[in-house]
Amino acid sequence: MTGVLTLDDVNLDGRTVLLRVDINSPLDPDTKAFLDINRIKMVVPTLNRLTKAKVVILAHQSRPGKRDFTSTHGHSRELARLLGRQVKWVEDIHGDAALKAIGELQPGEVLMLDNVRNDEQELSMKKDSFDSLAGSQLVSRLSGVVDAFVNDAFACAHRNSPSITGFTHVLPCIAGVLMEHELSKLNQALEEPKRPCIAVLGGIKVDDSILVADNMLRNEICDQIWVTGGVANLFLEASGVDIGDCNHDFLYNELGDAWNPAMEKARHLWDDFSDKIMLPKDVAADISGNRVDLRIDELPIEAPIFDLGLESIRILSKAIKEAGTIILNGPAGVFEMPEFALGTIEMLNACAESDGYALMGGGHTATLVTQRGLADRMGHVSTGGGACLDLLAGRMLPALASLKASASRFEMSVHKPLDHL
Repeated sequence: MTGVLTLDDVNLDGRTVLLRVDINSPLDPDTKAFLDINRIKMVVPTLNRLTKAKVVILAHQSRPGKRDFTSTHGHSRELARLLGRQVKWVEDIHGDAALKAIGELQPGEVLMLDNVRNDEQELSMKKDSFDSLAGSQLVSRLSGVVDAFVNDAFACAHRNSPSITGFTHVLPCIAGVLMEHELSKLNQALEEPKRPCIAVLGGIKVDDSILVADNMLRNEICDQIWVTGGVANLFLEASGVDIGDCNHDFLYNELGDAWNPAMEKARHLWDDFSDKIMLPKDVAADISGNRVDLRIDELPIEAPIFDLGLESIRILSKAIKEAGTIILNGPAGVFEMPEFALGTIEMLNACAESDGYALMGGGHTATLVTQRGLADRMGHVSTGGGACLDLLAGRMLPALASLKASASRFEMSVHKPLDHL
C-alpha cells in the first residue's frame, strides 16, 4: 500500500507492540452480553501475524454516559475464546498497573487494557494536532514501554484522538491486516472502478451522502448516482418535487443546522448532473398503516414516504445487475417495518446476484448484509460506517494521514526490522 507501512514491511518478533483495534460491539442493555462479535472476529488476522510479539491492545466500548459504556474485560474473554489462547486484562490504561503488566509480558502473550474512553483526553483532544496529541498522558506514558504502534481500527480511522493518531511522530506506525484490507478494497472501487460504476446512496445520513455524491460525480468516479431513502427525498425536493410537509419536516429536523448547506449542495448537483442522478419513479408511503405505492407525479402526500415504489425497485435492481462496480451505502427505506423492507431487500439481493464488484458501506448497511447472509457474495463489506463514508466523500482520514506521516518520518524500507529502536 503506497506510502504506508504494513506488517509485511517490518519484523516485530520479540518487540512490544501497541495494537489499536475497534471492537466496539452491540451489547444487551441489561446483561451486557454480546449481540454481535463480528468486529472482534475481524482483528484476529492481525493478532495471528503478531504471535511472536508482545501485544498490548487498546480498544473502546461506547462512550461515557451511555448504557453500553463498559470495561473491556468481556472483550478480552471473547477474544481469548476466538484466538484459543489467553488474553490478559488489566483495569488500567496508562497508569502504574498497566505499565507493570506491559513490562511483564513475554513474546507471544497478549494483554488488553481497559476502555480507552475512560481517559478524558481521548475524547477531548479531537481537534488537536498530531504533535499536541503526542503530549497526551496516554501517548507519553505508553510510548515509553512499547516499540511500535499498529493501527487496525479502520472503523475509527475518521477520528483524531490520542489512541488513533497520537503516536504519529513518536513511534513507527503500521497498518494492521484489517486496516490494510479496508483501504485496499475501498481504493479499488474509487481508483480503478470497472465500468459502468454506480453509487446507490440511501439512509438518513443525508448530508454525508450528499458529499459522497459530490465527490463521485465531480471526480468522475461514478457514472450514475442512484438515490433511495432520505437521500432520494432530499434530491426530489432539490429537483422541484413537493414531497409533502411531513416528509420535508422530517428531513429538516433530522439535518438540523446541516439543512441549508445540504440542500444548497444538492441543488447545485442537480443543476450540474441531473442526467446522472437517478431519482425514483415511484415511492411507497405509509397511509393509515398500509403500504401505498405512488408515482412521483402523484406527490405531494401528507403521509411518510418509507420505501421505493415497485417500479423503482425493479429499475434499480436491473441497473445494479448490469453495473461493473456498485458502491452502496444506506437502506432504501424503513427496513425495520416488514411492509417497507422490500426496496432494501431487493437492492441487496441484486448486489449479491450481480457479476460486478459490489462494495457495501459500513454501519447499517454492513449489518443488513450480514443478517441476510449475503456477506460472502459481495465484493467487500466495510467494517467502518463513518470512516467508509468519509473516504467515499474524498476526505483524508486522520488515521491514514498519521500512517503516511509516520512512514515518511521513520523512513523504513521493505522488510527492514526495527533494530534501530
